[in-house]
Formats: sequence, C-alpha cells, structure tokens
Amino acid sequence: MMDDDMESGSLGPYQDKPRTFPNMRSKAYTPLIFRILLGINVRVLVILLLLGLGAIFYIGASTSPIIVFVFSVCILSFLVAIYLAKWVLAKDEGPPEMVQISDAIRDGAEGFFKTQYDSISKMAMLLALVILCIYLFRSTTPHMEASGLGRSSSAYITVAAFLIGALCSGAAGYVGMWVSVRANVRVSSAARRSAREALQVATRAGGFSAIVVVGMAVIGIAILYATFYVWLGVDTPGGMKVTDLPLLLVGYGFGASFVALFAQLGGGIYTKAADVGADLVGKVEQGIPEDDPRNPAVIADLVGDNVGDCAARGADLFESIAAEIISAMILGGTMAKRCKIDDPSGFILFPLVVHSFDLVVSSIGIFSIRGTRESGVKAPFEDPMTILQKGYSVTIVLAVLTFGLSTRWLLYTEQAPSAWFNFAMCGLIGIITAYVFVWITKYYTDYKHEPVRAIALSSTTGHGTNIIAGVSLGLESTALPVLVISVSIVSAFWLGHSSGLVDEAGNPTGGLFGTAVATMGMLSTAAYVLTMDMFGPIADNAGGIVEMSEQPESVREITDILDAVGNTTKATTKGFAIGSAALASFLLFSAYMDEVSAFAREPFKQVDIAIPEVFVGGLLGSMLIYLFSAWACSAVGRTAQEVVNEVRRQFIERPGIMEYKEKPDYGRCVAIVASASLREMIKPGALAIISPIVVGFLFRILGSYTGQPLLGAKVVAAFLMFATVSGILMALFLNTAGGAWDNAKKYIETGVLGGKGSDAHKAAVTGDTVGDPFKDTAGPSLHVVIKMLATITLVMAPVFL
Repeated sequence: MMDDDMESGSLGPYQDKPRTFPNMRSKAYTPLIFRILLGINVRVLVILLLLGLGAIFYIGASTSPIIVFVFSVCILSFLVAIYLAKWVLAKDEGPPEMVQISDAIRDGAEGFFKTQYDSISKMAMLLALVILCIYLFRSTTPHMEASGLGRSSSAYITVAAFLIGALCSGAAGYVGMWVSVRANVRVSSAARRSAREALQVATRAGGFSAIVVVGMAVIGIAILYATFYVWLGVDTPGGMKVTDLPLLLVGYGFGASFVALFAQLGGGIYTKAADVGADLVGKVEQGIPEDDPRNPAVIADLVGDNVGDCAARGADLFESIAAEIISAMILGGTMAKRCKIDDPSGFILFPLVVHSFDLVVSSIGIFSIRGTRESGVKAPFEDPMTILQKGYSVTIVLAVLTFGLSTRWLLYTEQAPSAWFNFAMCGLIGIITAYVFVWITKYYTDYKHEPVRAIALSSTTGHGTNIIAGVSLGLESTALPVLVISVSIVSAFWLGHSSGLVDEAGNPTGGLFGTAVATMGMLSTAAYVLTMDMFGPIADNAGGIVEMSEQPESVREITDILDAVGNTTKATTKGFAIGSAALASFLLFSAYMDEVSAFAREPFKQVDIAIPEVFVGGLLGSMLIYLFSAWACSAVGRTAQEVVNEVRRQFIERPGIMEYKEKPDYGRCVAIVASASLREMIKPGALAIISPIVVGFLFRILGSYTGQPLLGAKVVAAFLMFATVSGILMALFLNTAGGAWDNAKKYIETGVLGGKGSDAHKAAVTGDTVGDPFKDTAGPSLHVVIKMLATITLVMAPVFL
C-alpha cells in the first residue's frame, strides 16, 4: 500500500515530511586558483587578463598565423561557453525542497572532488619526479644533439609538460562537475513547465562543459607548442627543427592520461558502488522506487553521477583529444621531414585547426536545439533522442565542410597537388566511422530496438536468463564496431599511401598520416559528442531530484524519458571514445617505434611475435586488460557491500524511515563510498602504470644477457599491441552490455512486462546492478588505459633500451 501511495504521489506535500538533506562538508569548496582570482580586484584582474592575452597572441604571432587562428577561435568559444553558463544559471531552481536536495548533492560532489584530486596530485608529483630522474640519465637522440637540447633541458620540458597536462585534465574534470551540480536542479524545475525546455537546459549545460574541455585541450597544446617554438629558437640556425618539436609535447598527453585514469577509476567506483547498494536494498529488498528519499544511499548515488560521469568524463575526453592531437602532430612532422616539404607547419598544426573548427560546428549544433515548442508538460513532445540526433546531423554536415576546407588550406603541397583531397577523404572516413559507431551503440542500447527488448523479455523467466541475455548481447556487440574500425584503418591508410607523397628514395610515406587524419575526422565533432555525454548524468540527477521532492507524476515521466535517452547517449559516446582510442593508440604505437629507432640509432620497423619473449610480452599485455577489469569490478563490489550493509543497518535500527518518522543518515553512505573509492582506485591504477615499465625493464636486462639489445623495446611493443586489441574488445563488451541491461530495466519501468515491482522488473534490476561496474567503471577506464599505455611507453622509451 505504501508503494502504491508513493507511485501516485499521494503522501502529501514534501514540506510536511520530517526529512532534511544536510551539508556533506562544512564550507563551500573552491579550487585554490579560483580563490586567488576571486581575491584580486576586478580592474587588476581585467588588466592581467589583457596582458595574458597579449602575451599569448604575441607568442602565437611569432610562431605561425595558424596558431593565431587557433587562439582566436578558442577564445571566442570560451565566450560562447560563458554565454551558455549564464543562460543556464539564469533559469530558476524551483521550490525550496528541490534546492535543498541539489545543495546536498553539490556538497557531496565538491567535497569528494577535493579529496580525490588531492590524492591524484600527490601521485602526479611523485611520478613527475620519477620521469625527471629517468630523463636526466637517459641517452640522447640525434635530433636532440643536432638542436643542442641537452638531457636536463629535455627532462625539465617533459616534466613541465606532464604537470601542465595533469593540471589541465583536472581542471577539465572540475568544469564538468561544476556545471552538472548546478544544472541538475534547473532541469528538474524546467521539467515542471515543459519537456522541451528541460531538454534544452540539460543540453546547453552539457554544451558549456564540452566547449570548455575541448577548448582547453586545444589552446593548452597550442600554447605549449608556441612557447617551445619561441623559447628554443626552432628553425633558427643550430636550433631544433620544427618537425621534431611535437615530440616534446608527449609529456602533456601522459599527464592528461594519468589524471583521467584515476578520475575515471575513483569516480566510477564511487558512483556504481552507491548505485548498486541503493538499488539492491531499496528496489529489490524494500520495494521502494528509484531515488526514493527514504533510501539512505540515494544522495550518494546522485553525487556519484556528478563525480563519476561528469568530472571523470570531462577529464577522459580531454585526454582523448590531447592524445590524438599530439600523436597526429608527431606523425605529421615525421612525414613532412621524410618528404622534405618546404613548409611543414601545415601538416603539424592541422589537428589544432580541425578541433578549432570542431568548437565552431559543435556550438552551432548545440544552439540548433531550441525550446518552447510545447505549452505544457502533458502535451505530446518529440522524442529527445531524435532532437539530439538532428543536432548531431547538423554538426556532422558542417564538420564535413570545414574538414575539407582545412585540408585544402593546410595540406596542399606542390610536391603532391592532389594529396589534400586524399586526406580529405581520410577525414570523411573518420567522420562516417564516428556516425556509424554512434548508430551501432544506439542500436544495441536503446530500448526502441530489438536487442534491449530481448533482454527485457528474458527477465520474465528469471534473474539468470536476464544475465545470460545481457552477456551474449555484449559479446555480440563487439563484432560490428571491430569491422568498422578495421575498414576505416585500412581505407585511410591506403588513401594516405596513394596520396603521392614520397620520401627521397621514392617510397610512399602518407599511409600513417592518412590514418591520423581519419582519427581527426572521427573526433571532429568531439564537443557535440561530449555534450550528449554530459546530458546523461544531468538528466539522471534531475530525475532523482524530482522523485525526492515528490513532484507530480507527469514531471517524473518527463525526467524518466530524458534519463533513458541519457543512458543511450552515455553508451554511444563511450562507443565513440573506444573507436577513437583504437585509432589514436595505433598512431601512438607508430610514434613509439620511431622514438625507439631514434634512441637505438637503428631501424625498428616491425615486431616479430614468433620470438618467444615477444609473444610472452603480448600475453602479458592481454593479461593486464583482464586483471585490470577484474580489479575495477571487484572494487565496486566490495564498496557496494559496505553500502548494502549500511543501508540495511539503517532500515533495521530506524524502522520509522519507511514511514517518514525518522530521517536516513545520508552523510554516512556518502562517507563510506568516498573513502572506499579513494582506497580502491590505487591498485588497478598502479597496475596499469607500472606494468609496461616493469615488463620492458626486465626484458631489457634479459636482452643484455642474450645479445638482443632491442628485446625490451620489442617486448613492450608486443605488450602494447596485444593490450590495445584486448582492451578494445573488452571495453566494447563491458560498455554495451552494461548500457543494454540498464535500458532493459528502464523499458520494463515504462509499464511493459508487468512494470515496476514485478518479478521481471526485479530480474532486470539484478541485470542492471551487474552491468553498473561494467559500463561506468571498468569499461570507461579501459579506453583510458589503452591510450595511457601508448603514451607511457612513448615517454619511458629510454628505460627499455
């Protein structure tokens, strides 16, 4: 009877219930850099800002007009982001009960973010010290000797780039969380008036975060590049060649990967442990609805959406873009050097221009989603997924046009007049690949399609058949993406290979760069894709706030639909991230082989897995993926057990909770998942970082005794190759299976197959809880691991020789 009353919302107004949502910390948290800026006089701040902009543009003008263009677009994009933030924050927060819940979520999220990033910063400083020691004692390469760049200069440059990359990645995560904890309540309030308005608020909030993250990645690399160009006297007599400059940026990518890995692990463990604990006790044992205010773990669950899906995903996509840009710049410089191109700057800076246009076209796509189409919450409204897809289609069309313009502008060369067109086709392949990836993931995770409905149907026969159906769907879902990646890599390679660019010996050299251009094409709409990704957790939080504040059922229906669409968009963007990780890792693998060749001063073109030690390296790489996934999932399981025990304890010791006579202790569950996630993220993260270094160093020692000087480098190459292949397949399986289980549950909750509370629904909840660590902890962390392995082997190449 109590459940029926809850579903109908007939328990009286929220204010009549003896419930409060206390602060999770004692005072507001603002990062140190922002506290310093806020303490400066406004006029002084404006002057400092103008001086900083002047310095940036001066350095850019001293480097290349292309850099000035990139700076200009990024700064304009930041102004657009400020407009979006002001537009979202101008929306009302709704009644006091909504604001109170939102404040509790914000408190918990910001408190955890501070603690988590304090831990990550300490680990980053320790790793920076290790990198410094390695670079101070490593050998030098011919290009370093030719440019007069000594060991100490190279060491300090790499460490500085690493720390700047880590700092920017952390800032990207903070931006993602900052907007989500403020937008959630505004989406809830907008849903009381109009579904279309709620969709627009959530999309623009996600758009703010996306534009800032992508813009920071682009302008950060551009500033580093321009600073090194001016400081090191690049292309001056006796100075470094511009084609060698991108190698100095590798530390930036490694720093971004390092922070993204621990942010994704810690945030993923937090959000899914809270979610699993809340669902198992609340839904299955107590039979209360999702996000019910009587559930002691509900605030921890909603906090987790922000720290796991928003902060972690912001750092993750920042790292993806940084890795792709740097790897493409390295390959562009290498190819231009081999082909003796007179002005190689176009090939090197091409990735920065592509992502500058990404900011422009994605902004147009975001603004194409408009509100106020319908007059009331009960009016029929267009499917939110259809609206988001229309915005994505607008972005795709504009991306194709701007990509073609960029290739003609920057990749035209007299040595091969038609090469730019071949590379434009490579970019088109990448854009099509991105679109197909989104479509495939949508097919396997959206409950409008057969695969998810099949899982829902299997739930009618029990928990076991639901699990079997979900696992088999996840395994099947790896086939189409792998075929698409394979076709795109081969097609892009041969288009680049046949571009007409040849080295001094007449050998074609554009193949790898063609693959790099395809990767850029795939990420040429990254800002809009991140917008769709951020939309998911914001909509999820909004639904929780609506449920906890007991708004009318019609409002909850709107947020339920937005939440289901958000699950699909999160799954599609994870598929997108895996595809881009596969291509970026392929590029970084090539850059690693070139770096080893430069240090060893002998060719290093292929890896022979018929050599026993090399084959063992490959096995160890595959093992790493499975062991990492196991540790990540078990971390969620252990933390969820603590939450389950705590929630059960509160229901037993406070029986009045179910009748609203006693208040749940929300803060206790928040404290449990916060401390446990910080503790549990260390082991799998350390495994991913230390494994390639230890394997390479041990086989280097073995090679020195057996007369194989390159054995360590070859084993690490096989390690990286096998880990990439295994990681892609495992991440596809985990992300798709988890997303499908979640939406099978959502499908049943629409009223089919017995609806909420039925046996089929309970089986679907079990499947969803199994899939939670798959799709939000292990899966997203894996594609970060794939790229981080590639960057760490590139940075640590001297250790293996």
